[in-house]
Amino acid sequence: MTDPEYMDQAEALLRRVESGCDRINDESDADIDSQRVGGMVTLTFRNGTQIIVNLQKPLHEVWLAAKAGGFHYKFDGARWLDTKGQGEFFENLARYASEQAGQPLKFG
Repeated sequence: MTDPEYMDQAEALLRRVESGCDRINDESDADIDSQRVGGMVTLTFRNGTQIIVNLQKPLHEVWLAAKAGGFHYKFDGARWLDTKGQGEFFENLARYASEQAGQPLKFG
């Protein structure tokens, strides 16, 4: 994957995270504060916990930090998959965000 291809896919992922937060806030009382600075999106939940999604340009990865731990994802041409075989980015984001929000949430 070239640097421009990575950036296209990574930017699309960040936009999808942001739009997912907007939709969740419109459809529920989860009240997730989403803030973006450059290649990083910080999700802050009502209880003060956070999930941070940031781009790792030199590695062509996306990193996710949550209460559950830190995770690295690479694009396989169709999806962002955990580099240790622990699943797909948006499925995992939904699981970790649901745990931190105390209610079921879906990104996508």
